[in-house]
Amino acid sequence: MLPPDYLRRLRQVEVRSRLVSEQLMGGRFTSVFKGRGMDFADVREYVPGDDVRRIDWNVTARLRKPFIKRHVEERELVVMLLIDVSGSGHFGTAGGDTAAAATKRELAAILAGALAFSAVRDGDRVGMLMFSDRVERYIPPRKSRAHVTRLLHELLYTEPKSSGTSIDAALKYLNNLLHRPALVFLISDFHDPNEAQWQRTLRATHQRHEVVALRPVDQRELELPDVGWALVQDAETGEVLEVDTSDPEIRAAYASRAAAHSAELLMTFRSGRVAAMEVRTDQPWPQRLQQFLDQAARRRVA
Repeated sequence: MLPPDYLRRLRQVEVRSRLVSEQLMGGRFTSVFKGRGMDFADVREYVPGDDVRRIDWNVTARLRKPFIKRHVEERELVVMLLIDVSGSGHFGTAGGDTAAAATKRELAAILAGALAFSAVRDGDRVGMLMFSDRVERYIPPRKSRAHVTRLLHELLYTEPKSSGTSIDAALKYLNNLLHRPALVFLISDFHDPNEAQWQRTLRATHQRHEVVALRPVDQRELELPDVGWALVQDAETGEVLEVDTSDPEIRAAYASRAAAHSAELLMTFRSGRVAAMEVRTDQPWPQRLQQFLDQAARRRVA
């Protein structure tokens, strides 16, 4: 059963996504979508000066005179949104303005909606794969605004069957699903215990597709507030601990571990040449996202 505030919440996230999308499209954001390849069109007879590397040897042998392949720029792109809907996505302590979100999952929905609206406005098809430690839902790519609204509905109201995280399972499913190169936005907090496994699969996926990693982060994941003794629960494992947050050493250790995790992820993305950006629930990010995607597009065509 849908909650009483269903339409209000869906509309709120949709409006925020559209506003961010309009800001993105106001810059050079389309460059990240276009010019990603060439489609085979036909063959024509070779003339002096043509690039010999484009000779179609099968046709040449059959017709006994040289022919070359003609290509046209690939204009339609498939954009895939891989969204982590594991238990840790329900965490959040922020809220407020256009780009802010109450939880990491809501932030992921706004991010995904902004990217999807931008893509369909540019004439590209958008699909979505939601995952926990399994593939929870796959929605094939389409290119209408109504389709984007459906994606937002699924993101906000699909109840995952599991609370764990397996980025490896999602990427392998994608690799078996898509046979042509796609632009893949991987939106996750990357709390996956099988680090070595998903990192290998990420590198393999990036060789076939172009992967862009976006990491929703809440401020309380980076620093622990001083609120005295508190019960804290791991959203993915269910483990409950009692923590004395007034202890400076505990808060320092917490912050140090969070910083180390962020540094390890940064090294992983850099070593795999995967463009990555951290998106905070409590800070403005649309302009940073536009600049980040512009830079990613320039690196790709350089």
